[in-house]
Amino acid sequence: MRLKDKVAIITGSARGIGRACALRFVEEGAYVVVADLLDGTAVTEEIAAKGGKAIAVVTDVTSESSTQKLAQTSFEHFGRIDILVNNAGIFATLGKKSFLEISGEEWDQVLAVNLKGMFQCCKAVVPLMKKQGKGKIINMSSVVALAGIPGFLHYVSSKGGVLAFTRALAREVGDAGIAVNAITPGLTASEAVRENSMYPEEYQRASAQSRCFKRIEVPEDLTGTAVFLASDDSDFITGQTINVDGGQLMH
Repeated sequence: MRLKDKVAIITGSARGIGRACALRFVEEGAYVVVADLLDGTAVTEEIAAKGGKAIAVVTDVTSESSTQKLAQTSFEHFGRIDILVNNAGIFATLGKKSFLEISGEEWDQVLAVNLKGMFQCCKAVVPLMKKQGKGKIINMSSVVALAGIPGFLHYVSSKGGVLAFTRALAREVGDAGIAVNAITPGLTASEAVRENSMYPEEYQRASAQSRCFKRIEVPEDLTGTAVFLASDDSDFITGQTINVDGGQLMH
């Protein structure tokens, strides 16, 4: 029970990587806040059926008032906030296109969710963590930020920004005992990816051939690293990026 009695907010946790982290965190003893634009009730019911405790809070990470309400509701319900997993993001719904074809509106939307959303969630949660004298923030980036994949300039830029954001924030909040780290997943077979015709299983299997572990990455592959970064075992680690892609990219 590496997260026993700790309270974790996980954004984008109604499904996919966020849901997998929520279920694993509960197994490790945490209380979880399922924060998502989608209805997270199914996840909280799944957690309750396993004997865990969780609440669902409808959250728009692009809205400052929504993220402030998320922090307030979480604190009022559980009495503290120990962990923030910034997982909400836009990816699977994006079409591959030249940067010349990306509209300003689409660019703004991707940056608003993938980067500004993290900024606003951290602004809402960090003051509470400072009062506690400790906290863990885990930011989901992507291996594309390291590889520079073409056709998704707005997404790659947003995820590259997450890495810089992680390092700068770690410098700012270290004196308060708050650790800030990032994870860079490879292409992960979440529900959204599996539902996107751009990523059929044949494509995912072909992509997996460039990995040391030649199989499709699934959301559960990320949960062990997330638990480690959320736990006391990583108390002297901050400002770091851990690549979890089965050995596809080494840096």
